[in-house]
Amino acid sequence: MLDYIAPVEDMQFVLFDLLDAESEWREMAAFSEIDRDIARVILDEAGKLSAKVMAPLNQSADAEGAHWNDGEVKAPTGFDEAFRELTQGGWLGVSGNADYGAQGLPKMLTASLEEMFWGSNSALYLYGTLTVGAAICIDAHASDDIKSTYLPKLYTGEWTGAMALTESHAGTDLGLIRTTAKPDGDAYLITGTKIFITSGDHDLAENIVHLVLARLPEAPSGSRGISLFVVPKFLSAGTRNGWSSGSIEHKMGVRASATSVINYDDAIGYLVGEPNRGLECMFTMMNYERLSVGIQGLGLAELAYQNASRYTRERIQGRSASGPLNPDGPADSILVHPDVRRMMLTQRAYIEGGRALSTFVGAALDRAKWATDAETRQASQRIVDLTTPVVKAFLTDRGHECSVLAQQVFGGHGYIVENGAEQIVRDVRIAQIYEGTNGVQALDFAARKVLRDGGVALGDFIELMRSDMGDPELSDDLNAAIDRLESVAAWLVEAASNDVELAGAASVDMLDLFGHVAFAWLWSRMSAVAPENEFGARKKMVARFFFDKLLPKIYALDAQIRRGSRHVMAYPEDAF
Repeated sequence: MLDYIAPVEDMQFVLFDLLDAESEWREMAAFSEIDRDIARVILDEAGKLSAKVMAPLNQSADAEGAHWNDGEVKAPTGFDEAFRELTQGGWLGVSGNADYGAQGLPKMLTASLEEMFWGSNSALYLYGTLTVGAAICIDAHASDDIKSTYLPKLYTGEWTGAMALTESHAGTDLGLIRTTAKPDGDAYLITGTKIFITSGDHDLAENIVHLVLARLPEAPSGSRGISLFVVPKFLSAGTRNGWSSGSIEHKMGVRASATSVINYDDAIGYLVGEPNRGLECMFTMMNYERLSVGIQGLGLAELAYQNASRYTRERIQGRSASGPLNPDGPADSILVHPDVRRMMLTQRAYIEGGRALSTFVGAALDRAKWATDAETRQASQRIVDLTTPVVKAFLTDRGHECSVLAQQVFGGHGYIVENGAEQIVRDVRIAQIYEGTNGVQALDFAARKVLRDGGVALGDFIELMRSDMGDPELSDDLNAAIDRLESVAAWLVEAASNDVELAGAASVDMLDLFGHVAFAWLWSRMSAVAPENEFGARKKMVARFFFDKLLPKIYALDAQIRRGSRHVMAYPEDAF
């Protein structure tokens, strides 16, 4: 069975020892009444929900899957009661607008809650996270009437949300969409077909609210002619709207989550934001989902590590190279083998580094919205813009890597369904694909976040890292890593002016390089503030493992980037 225990102690360490959350919250009126004690209660309660309600359904729901029958969609056995506990506890409204009934908690705290929910049961939480994203988009862009109608219901989970972007011919290039919106009084009639709609239809809520991208008559072509609409399953009078579930997908993983094909046939919708500006509005939701999906990779990596850790302590196989450590038994624990330790420490270093980064970005989001001075808000927003594609791509790539390593630790038992390791590998794989593939995230990082402004935003982040180097014992290696990042970025900015393909060819390597350096910075800071106890001693040891065994990857990435695009693009297209 895939057991899960929320890593509350480490979450508290990141919040209060590394990032000094209480000082952050005192500076923002919206959070001034929140302190460590309140946060601990919230973390503990979310941890209980995750471990006792969500996690026990993880494997059984995967085996059963979601059901589609003649247009009706049903979630797996047990999901109705578990989702009721998730929603009635107010967990979908923890970070929403308090004016509409939500709790308005800081993102740097709720990032930890998301990690718990993703780690304990990703498929179940997929029915909730799209609701949170839809509420964020509506709160930011919709009219007061739409807000008052939809937000309270979304925050309580009585209604859930979904985003309907993708069409069979239009994935990343949303400018190609064909779904239409025809004016009809104060509303619009939406017609078209959308695919890959996560939580697009199900039986866990009274109503399901779609945010749909569509084209108005005479709209400009391409992405500049897309508008956004709220399209509920049921209208205010309780009548069924004009959309239906054509099917659900049969997927590699997260099988308990219903991924729908939705057919809109003159479905009534209501405009969100300005006409032809829908993509800008939708990016508010998409950027939240990208951060959340990054945390999904983190949560599943934590689940994989926990189960592999239990296995390593129980499994005996072979003997230590230095002599038997379990002389009274037939063999030693597999933890006597350096390669098993390498796999386990790699997981731990990436997971704890990812937890630090996701919480750090959550804090930047809080400051960008709630800081009292404009300069702090602007600087924080630049951090969010720079790091959002990194959180999404780097954390999900590492989540998949860690999950595969955990499976490898199990050996042949990791390939057996009952042990659960293979399910985690299947479930985490989607996180590298949806909400913008990781290749698209890397291109966004390299081309838009680094090259577009000539590396200024990246330079600001480099200066931020240099302003607090953390543990003096790690400062030489950290300085060298930061210098290498700065050098590579400068080379990329200059070389890209003569090579239009360079950004695309170097983007994945560039994002990986930045991710490893950012993790090194956070690990050095964690090592510096680690308490003088067993927890702190272990934290310092993992920091040194990261610097010795994982950070050196940046030097290979540097060499790959500087090789340019020639041998990527020279191969003839018709030879593939």
